[in-house]
Amino acid sequence: MAKIKVQGSDITVLALAERDYISLTDMAGAKDGDSRAADIIKNWMRNRYTIEFLGTWEMIHNPGFKVVEFDHFRKQAGLPSFVLSASEWIESTNAIGIVVRKGRYGGTYAYKDIAFEFGTAISVPFKLYLIEEFQRLKEQEQARLGWSAKRELSKINYRIHTDAIKHNLVPSEVTPQQANRIYASEADVLNVALFGMTAAEWREAHPDLKGNIRDYAGINELICLSNMESLNAVFINEGLPQRERLIKLNQIAIRQMQILEDTHTGLFGRTLIK
Repeated sequence: MAKIKVQGSDITVLALAERDYISLTDMAGAKDGDSRAADIIKNWMRNRYTIEFLGTWEMIHNPGFKVVEFDHFRKQAGLPSFVLSASEWIESTNAIGIVVRKGRYGGTYAYKDIAFEFGTAISVPFKLYLIEEFQRLKEQEQARLGWSAKRELSKINYRIHTDAIKHNLVPSEVTPQQANRIYASEADVLNVALFGMTAAEWREAHPDLKGNIRDYAGINELICLSNMESLNAVFINEGLPQRERLIKLNQIAIRQMQILEDTHTGLFGRTLIK
């Protein structure tokens, strides 16, 4: 569930069956208040053009749509005696473009195409602002998805990295404590190469912050760290000593961050290791 603000009114957006549905109830309430919302939706659905629009949308997107029942409503639409509620439309035609929900976040919702069309019944400016704010919401979701994907990539590369350590640096029959010390040492190789400090040094410098140094990294740092983890796994497999790997990784971090920070400024300074 998300909310967008259109001309000062909060409009609810629900994700149902991998589709975005926008609250017609909220939209109608923005016009004449919540008490009149249901009447505004009913009046909109009495219109012949509305019924034809809804029916055409369903025929394109809904294989289970009942065309015969739709044709009955289409013939009746526009007559003075014709009244149609959202619930009746859904039950009679097996429609999926409009849904009615009860309880929390209850109300009448419509797939975005239909909601945008309903926006015309509110006002043309309202419709245009609705489209703009909905697109902004989708852009924000994509940005968050991109961040999540980078975090997942970093986790995957970390597993590759630790697997290489297990097979190449950890002696047989070591205790878990010994293995942990080796893993921590390799993690600090990356920390020093990229951030210029170990995890312990960062905690000492930031006692008021929770988490670890990587939790406070920016997108550029995460991208660089992901690349470095993969490269360190290769260097380990090649048998390079830790100091040599540290110098190589630091040089790579400097080059990559210089490229990445042409557009974004990172959180940490870089110092080439001699």
